[in-house]
Amino acid sequence: MLEECGLPYVVKYVNIGQGDQFKPGFLKIAPNNRMPAIIDPDGPDGNPISIFESGAILQYLGQKTGKFYPKNLRDRVNVDEWLFWQMANLGPNAGQANHFRNYARGKSHYAAARFTNEINRLYGVMNKQLRGKEYLCGAYSVADMACWPWVLPYKMQGQDMKNFPHLYKWFKRMGERPALQRALAVGADLRNRPQSKAEQERSRKILFGQRAR
Repeated sequence: MLEECGLPYVVKYVNIGQGDQFKPGFLKIAPNNRMPAIIDPDGPDGNPISIFESGAILQYLGQKTGKFYPKNLRDRVNVDEWLFWQMANLGPNAGQANHFRNYARGKSHYAAARFTNEINRLYGVMNKQLRGKEYLCGAYSVADMACWPWVLPYKMQGQDMKNFPHLYKWFKRMGERPALQRALAVGADLRNRPQSKAEQERSRKILFGQRAR
């Protein structure tokens, strides 16, 4: 969204494998110890404002810039429906499918199948919605921006795009957007850095099995 709007920004990396997400400074702006979170130094009243949760960030930026978030209430409701659908359905279930298929120890065949099937169902919902449309709500919007990253690792989720032709056309169309390509390149060197087995084990202990401690 920042790239699409041409807004200047500075990336503050949070290394979740080392526990940066639990540091007081980050928790002050993201109490759920998750990414993303932003600080806008030029908030609504001229003072800085912090926002956490991707959906809230996208709504805020859409309202602030007037871009990719309709002013017409009927159209905005449609975008909100699909933005909230991502937050409640596509995102959580894609995360669970990825975890049980690729990360879980003591593999649970039931859990892996359960979330793989649910992602298949959700891809079907998107495929139907995209029939005859270039984007989820007709015009390109924050709803598309929210959903695309969760479809990107479709192979890790056990999905075959041949079964979802309308979704696949949208996926490719999104991937051709210059702003998306620029955004995807941010931090690529850090994401692709190989980890030793010791680092992987340390990260696993930090990332999984968290409780209210």
